[in-house]
Amino acid sequence: MIQSLTAQQISELVNGELISHSGSALVSWISIDSRNILEPSKTLFVALRGAKFDGHEFITPVYQEGVRNFLIQKGIPISESLTKDSTFIAVDNPHQALQQLAAYERSLFAGPLVSITGSNGKTIVKEWLGQVLGQKYAVAKSPKSYNSQVGVPLSVFGIEQNHQVAIMEAGISKPGEMEKLAAILRPQMGIYTNIGTAHEEGFESMEQKLAEKAKLFVQSEFIIYRKDHQKIHAHLSSRFAEKQLISWSDTSGADYTLSVKKESDRSKILLMKPDLSVFTFSVPFGDQASLENIRHVIIAALSLGLEESLIQEGLNHLKAVEMRLTLKPGINDCLIIDDTYNNDLAGLRLALDFMAAQRPKRRKVLILSDMLQVGNVTEVYKEVGNLLTHYQIDFLIGVGEKITSLKDSFEGKAVFFADTETLLHHVSQEDFENDLVLVTGARKFGFEVIVNRLQQRIHGTTLEINLNALTHNYNFYKTQLLPSTKVMVMVKAFAYGGGAAEIANHLQQLRADYLAVAYTDEGVALREEGIQLPIMVLNPVQESFIHLEKFDLEPVVYSPDFFQQLGKFCQNRAIHMKIHLDMDTGMHRLGFEPEHIPRLLSLIQSYPQLEIRSMYTHLVGADEVIHRDFSLEQLRSFLSMCEAISSNLDYKPLRHALNSAGIIQFPEYQMDMVRLGIGLYGVEVSGKFESHLKSISTLKTTISQIKSVPKGQSIGYSRKGIMEEDGKIATIALGYADGYDRRFSNGKGFVLVHGKKAPVIGNVCMDMTMVNISGIEANEGDEVIIYGPGISLKELSERIGTIPYELLTNISSRVKRVYYLD
Repeated sequence: MIQSLTAQQISELVNGELISHSGSALVSWISIDSRNILEPSKTLFVALRGAKFDGHEFITPVYQEGVRNFLIQKGIPISESLTKDSTFIAVDNPHQALQQLAAYERSLFAGPLVSITGSNGKTIVKEWLGQVLGQKYAVAKSPKSYNSQVGVPLSVFGIEQNHQVAIMEAGISKPGEMEKLAAILRPQMGIYTNIGTAHEEGFESMEQKLAEKAKLFVQSEFIIYRKDHQKIHAHLSSRFAEKQLISWSDTSGADYTLSVKKESDRSKILLMKPDLSVFTFSVPFGDQASLENIRHVIIAALSLGLEESLIQEGLNHLKAVEMRLTLKPGINDCLIIDDTYNNDLAGLRLALDFMAAQRPKRRKVLILSDMLQVGNVTEVYKEVGNLLTHYQIDFLIGVGEKITSLKDSFEGKAVFFADTETLLHHVSQEDFENDLVLVTGARKFGFEVIVNRLQQRIHGTTLEINLNALTHNYNFYKTQLLPSTKVMVMVKAFAYGGGAAEIANHLQQLRADYLAVAYTDEGVALREEGIQLPIMVLNPVQESFIHLEKFDLEPVVYSPDFFQQLGKFCQNRAIHMKIHLDMDTGMHRLGFEPEHIPRLLSLIQSYPQLEIRSMYTHLVGADEVIHRDFSLEQLRSFLSMCEAISSNLDYKPLRHALNSAGIIQFPEYQMDMVRLGIGLYGVEVSGKFESHLKSISTLKTTISQIKSVPKGQSIGYSRKGIMEEDGKIATIALGYADGYDRRFSNGKGFVLVHGKKAPVIGNVCMDMTMVNISGIEANEGDEVIIYGPGISLKELSERIGTIPYELLTNISSRVKRVYYLD
């Protein structure tokens, strides 16, 4: 919600042109997404053009929802039927106009605004600082990692009149971006977390990136940073007045000294202030990253006037939770959305949005705690009630004393409990079946125990799928294509190991044009999970024809005999079916060859029940330059075969030949559609654009046991591993039954423990693997990264002479898949 404005005022603020003006209704909401408009009559819809969507395409649907105020790009034609009773403001740049509106709304906020930038830790510092300040103040903070050119304005619009402090992230990926964010935020206090290699490709040097990020603080009264980061210290000292800088270090010489003493499960932070007074904080962390983030939080809270005792009270509730929405398989075929760290309206809106994007289940269930430090309780819970009604929540489980206020604004089914323990006593696993359950609440309510009770118990090893990274990769490939080129996404083999249903659902949200699976039962499973996109089946068999018809699946037809079998089936049942023709131009696997064309044309005439939806071929070596001439010959042959068929049809089937590598290598042969496979999952096999993609999956496990082993002792089956020096080994909960290839045995493979490489020692076992952790500080139960950030699939596959496809598809179904938005 924003400070209410008239359309005339908005037009003046953004230097817009009122091309139609109807009525004098006040605008108090800004929306860029047609799916989350709560009060249409009070909403301004800003039509943005992005990588995924063009907001102008949604003007009519939004109008039909009741919106009557629109901000659009100049030159966009608008139907006269829409302008009769609506206001349209036209601007040169809707993105810029959105930022101008945000800058105005920011100017109305009187409380201090803290803004955070840096390469790492922005979101965790923001969340933890918000929790600590929440002990005393009503805090507004940017939801999740909303720190971009669009995310920052949307975050500012979330600042309400009752908020006393605002905390906003600011992130950039190239020069020139931070000035725009600084003009919006104008933070009184800044926090510079650190400088690293994230988004490095957008800058000429580390120094340029450091300087660009520091532009956020040009109007700040105070800037908090760690003096031990020498490059940050040198730059800030040279650009800002000494009185603006608040430095801290774990050694003397900074404004604040915060030394750390680690204990078994906690750490003590000894604070020495400029006046030499001392205070000791206790925190539940021992890792370096968390301890650095917490010290930023402590200094910021002190600088904002919070007493040490209240800071400690806030620190007591902090836990090492992931700052992200996570989708987990649940008991009784439920899906659980874990948002257990969140406790504000902006975050609740995002979580409900994420919930709405999931595949349908029997019920939408929300487990929600009291919202703490929210100011006007009546108004806040009225807005919560409107949100729950808008997102069609079927069942609310409320926990806390104040949340009972929702009885007045939410008409759906609801039960309320005084605390989490009472809820657990009265609610059992049998109460949930085939439900979509969102669990969100304040840290003090400890909702992790609810998630633990409801999530499915499969295996300690998890494969985490980053849906934001998947979106990034999809959009990267879209930028390589013409606007008219369609995208078919390969979700065969369990979506390359990632889990077909959830990934297919996300691709449906991204508006992919087609999905492709290997076998009919894979397509049936997607249909049963609510996937509505067209689905091509690569390897259908005659026994599956009835299922192809029943579930509206589109089979690949690869030979004259198979064409005739399917044609007779459809003829006998008097049905119509869409098919895809596989053309063999050199793979010599399946497919029609040139000599089959005459008979194929005859069959097409004989069986008009079969509509040829597309024709395609497989390139043998699109990922290798050595095969370029052969690939070009394949493409020419394919086009010739297509022409021979199309010239005998009264319609034009789609043509497609390019896979992920082909999209990069042969952009001039996009034709009508491309097939995106391994590239979507973060592997660019040609190597040209590897840095532009993000790894979407991280395979994790834990250390089961640590042992000290003397030099010369053998490790594992057949005594294949030998300790070359005295040291330590860790047994991790992963083996070849989970898909961890046995070829990684004896040093061929390695894992990451606290960011350090630990080589495999001995043979990989069925359910366990031993790794050498000599020289690495680790404890039983610690997390181990098998692949993901820091360990590329490409590197691992090269070590054992295979390809990334094999490693991805080998992950066993017993490994739990977890999906999240970071």
